[in-house]
Amino acid sequence: MPQILVDHSAGLDLDREAFAQEVHRLITEVIDTTVADCKTLFRPAGLTSVGDGTGGHAVVLVEIKILAGRSAAQRAELTARVLAAVRARVTVPAAIGVEVTELDRETYRFVHHPGSSVC
Repeated sequence: MPQILVDHSAGLDLDREAFAQEVHRLITEVIDTTVADCKTLFRPAGLTSVGDGTGGHAVVLVEIKILAGRSAAQRAELTARVLAAVRARVTVPAAIGVEVTELDRETYRFVHHPGSSVC
């Protein structure tokens, strides 16, 4: 169920697979889910800008979508842990944001689609 969206500057030196695995583990330590349920999508952005654009900062924005019903304390704990993980892995000046958002249990659906064969 957790969906992790990572928007970042295209040239950012980041071990994406290691970061995803760390975030998946962190999520399971804070909310009731499994690593197998976590899905991460990295979206490198060709153009990013911070402030007036003269600082040369990279940008990393992480959104973690979880099913509604977790406490504010759990969401804040998850935000803090993921922020620390990003800070530990990014070695250049960067603008970093982490947000935990909730998916509506009544309207959210997710399936593992097996694909289809077309003849």
